[in-house]
Amino acid sequence: MSINKEIINTTQAPAPIGPYNQAIKAGNTLYVSGQIALIPDTGELIQGTVSDEAHQVLKNINAVLSAAGYTFADVVKTTIFLRDMNDFAAVNAVYGEYFIEQAPARETVAVAGLPKNVHVEISVIAYKP
Repeated sequence: MSINKEIINTTQAPAPIGPYNQAIKAGNTLYVSGQIALIPDTGELIQGTVSDEAHQVLKNINAVLSAAGYTFADVVKTTIFLRDMNDFAAVNAVYGEYFIEQAPARETVAVAGLPKNVHVEISVIAYKP
């Protein structure tokens, strides 16, 4: 028995920079690929602070969620990758502006490097019954 998988892609979020899709919907679960602070219209990185990057990342996630008919309230799990754990407080403050109702499960990890040398990348899993 195979699960029906649907590929989710939207021009309202940055195009993938590798061999992957923005998201895959499998049953009632949506798996959103890690997003970085690329501006969808230009494909360029947003310039500014780590907070500016985090806002763009979450705007990109929102676009993918919306394209699949989901919202931040449907997110059950997030993973935050930080280039520098000293950015935790700034990213956490921005994150809290988007996850207002019933915050999802989450981990935040420091990594040696991220695509295009960004400061933050976030992936999410959402579920709708």
